[in-house]
This record gives sequence, structure tokens and C-alpha cells, in this order.
Amino acid sequence: MTQPARVLGPVPTPVSARAVMERLAAQLGRAVQGKTDEVRRVVTCVVAGGHLLLEDMPGVGKTTLAEALARACALSFSRIQFTADLLPADILGAQVFHAQTATFSFRPGPLFRQLVLADELNRAPPRTQSALLEGMAQGQVSMDGQTHPLPSPFTVVATQNPVDFSGTYPLPDSQLDRFLVRLSLGHPAADVEARLLTTRGAASPLPSVEAVTGPEELASLRAFAQEVQLDGAVADYVVRLARATREHGDLERGASTRAVLALGAAARAQALWEGRDFVTPGDVRAMLVPCWAHRVLLRSAVQGVSARDEAAHLVEELARKVAAPR
Repeated sequence: MTQPARVLGPVPTPVSARAVMERLAAQLGRAVQGKTDEVRRVVTCVVAGGHLLLEDMPGVGKTTLAEALARACALSFSRIQFTADLLPADILGAQVFHAQTATFSFRPGPLFRQLVLADELNRAPPRTQSALLEGMAQGQVSMDGQTHPLPSPFTVVATQNPVDFSGTYPLPDSQLDRFLVRLSLGHPAADVEARLLTTRGAASPLPSVEAVTGPEELASLRAFAQEVQLDGAVADYVVRLARATREHGDLERGASTRAVLALGAAARAQALWEGRDFVTPGDVRAMLVPCWAHRVLLRSAVQGVSARDEAAHLVEELARKVAAPR
């Protein structure tokens, strides 16, 4: 019997890619109002195929943003509340024994969704945090000698509070390096908060978020973003920025090669906002702090928000000093 031909969607163009990204940003803007720049960076991160770390105080919309992203992209979704007693098997799944047949079968855990919200990731011990590493890096989970592929496209959105360290386990560098972008939302402007009071109150904004794309179109968009041209001069610019972080006196550790590749991927997706199929130095600068500020390590002993702000300041300073290609 002849199988029916699979209907393929149209091949993206820079213009159609920008249209999809704008639709996504508009839907996310319904859930988190007054955060246009942050929402656009979230979309950039997802189109670049990266994972997102949201660091902020409770109550600013981190969880709502993650759920809205799943709705707008029509992705399967799960939320994992990380706690001190959470075990790796609670995330990954486990082998279940069937007494009647004397066999084992794998029961997938909540990680087997296309978009996974890892809420308060730093409240779980390092062993549990590290259970995410293979999935985030390779899109698969290995257990008992077997490899289980995760759904595609696969994205992790993690949250953590940068101020409350009681009962937390700081994310190791290897974990931080897996996040393409780190963002803070911050409190909305006064007029936005007043508008929320008068128009929405305590009602959830999520029912107003509509699906404007799907998993297949998102996967196609990611593949297209990877083909955006990044010429030799811009690549050399990214490498010189990385070397500047490695040679900076206030930094214990600069940007890694993985960080260089991550910035290239984010800059390619950023170029699509302008309907371009090539990367400019401006695209690199636009994604520099979100991609690198959480990856560099300061020599000073400051922690939390102060450390993130100082790292961002140093990266911005380097961006002003390193000459961009013309």
C-alpha cells in the first residue's frame, strides 16, 4: 500500500521568518505586558534553538511567560517544581517491572515534553540538576544502558531567584553554560501595572494566548536560522570579543568556545528580526550580554544580582572597546 505523501510546509524566507517571530512576540506580550525587549529576546532564544534561564524575583511573570511560550508554539508542556527532595528519576522517568510478563518497560518522566519549565532550578541538589544536562545538550536521556530521544523541538525554560539563597544549590558552571540566554524581566512600568489592575486584575492572561505556530514550523524556522550567513569578518569580531573576556583582569574565566558558538547562533536568529539572511556586528552586540554575562566568572567575591550586573557591565565595556568590522 502506498503511503500518502507528507505535506511539507513552505520553506521559510527571511521575511516569513520575521512574520512568525513577530506573531510569537505579540502573543507573549499578551501574557507579560510592557516587556517588549525581553519578549523579543525570548523569541530569539527559542528560534536559535537554545534554552532559557529566567532570573528574577517572584511574581514578575517568569512562569506565565514559559507557559505562554508553550501555548503560542503549540508545544507539549510540563512544569517541574524543583525541591530539595526531588530525585533524578522524578524528572527522567524510571524502569517499571511488570510481574505478569517478568519484563521491564520505561516510563517517561516529565522531561519528555517539548517545552519543560524547570521552576526554581537551584532548589534541587546538584545530582538532580545534572539530570537535565544530557537532555539539554543532546536531546536525549540515557538510563540503564538505553538511550531515549526527547521530543523535538525540545526547550528548557528554567527559573531561579537571584536574591534568596536559603536552601539553594548554586548552578554549576557546566549547567549555566547550557543556557543560551539569561534574562531578567523586572517589574513592569507604573502605567503598565495600573493598566493590569483596571483591565485584568488577578485573572490569568494565559487563556488569551493563541497558538500562532506549531512544532514543525518552529523546527523549520530553527533550521533556517542556522543557515543565516555569518561571514568571516563578523566571526573574527566574535572571536576577538571572546579573547578580550579571557584577557580581562577582572575576569577569572572568559567566554568559552561553546559561548562563542552560542553567540553566533543567537546573532543569526537576531538577524531575522530585520528580515535579513546575514549577520551584522549589531546583531552580535544585541545578544552579547544575554548570551555571555552568565558565562563569565568574576574575580571579585560579589554574588547574586550584583555579580550578574557587574558581569554585564564588563561585557558591555568590552563591546565598546573591541572594534567592530565596517
